[in-house]
Amino acid sequence: MNVTRLEEHIFLVDVSPGGLENFIASYVLKGKQVAIVETGPTSSVPNLLSGLEKLNVRPEDVAYVAVTHIHLDHGGGVGTLMRNLPKAKVIVHPAAAPHLVNPEKLWQQSSEVLGKEITELYGAPEPVPAERIIAAADGMTVDIGNNVRLRVVETLGHASHHQSYYETFSGGIFPGDAAGIYLKDIDVVVPTIPPPFRLDASLASLEKLIGLNPKALYYSHFGKAIGAVEKLRAYANQLKLWVSIAEQGLRDKQGFEAVRDKILESDESVRKAVKYVKAHPVLCGVVFDHSVQGALKFAEKYGNVSAK
Repeated sequence: MNVTRLEEHIFLVDVSPGGLENFIASYVLKGKQVAIVETGPTSSVPNLLSGLEKLNVRPEDVAYVAVTHIHLDHGGGVGTLMRNLPKAKVIVHPAAAPHLVNPEKLWQQSSEVLGKEITELYGAPEPVPAERIIAAADGMTVDIGNNVRLRVVETLGHASHHQSYYETFSGGIFPGDAAGIYLKDIDVVVPTIPPPFRLDASLASLEKLIGLNPKALYYSHFGKAIGAVEKLRAYANQLKLWVSIAEQGLRDKQGFEAVRDKILESDESVRKAVKYVKAHPVLCGVVFDHSVQGALKFAEKYGNVSAK
């Protein structure tokens, strides 16, 4: 478990589920109170608590836990974490709130999509008491003092319950999965767009984030990146490329593997990332196969596709 100071008031805790470093980041923001953005999965909560201890943050000092969405790698650990934070409230998209109260369906669907190996790595989510949940509207701002504020920015597309957080003091954004996966070691962004991905919603979300003119992106996967606006614009173009290839593949009656190979051939960023991703025990399946499926499903349902 590593803790890194990114700004005067922002710290990254590498929660390292299953010992996987540089994969899932939780961010600790210090004002008069403390806020946490992203929890990681249940299995990584002990590492996050150790990170708080290392930062001299007492459990009762944490006022808010902000979750971008409730996929297990981002918010799966929130129920377990909240048992250790007596005064904290959870900030989440309204559509996600019922699944925090009763996570049984979330766990079942995650197990079906991700498979036994990954869900066991993450661990099952625990419920959150309804009275501790803030179902946050787009634009809502929470103030933790000393000019540190988080503004909720609804960013649908990757999921129908996704929101990002704009931190006004640093001018940075915590985009969750709305801006892709950042492979810091090679300075490359790759898509994370599993079904039921929506290109139209994702592009609108990216425009909202670009409109904030952020100075930095604090990726959940993984770490701080500068050149934020350029990265967001490049990601929008990358998503358009993937879907256009998927549409052409459907018109040509091509199968999944042919479309996947064409995407790998056509996307320069993905070509750079292939070796890195294929060597990763989680990203190897999620980034390429699930995301290509997301592009294909969107193209089939919503694209201008002649072949059905």
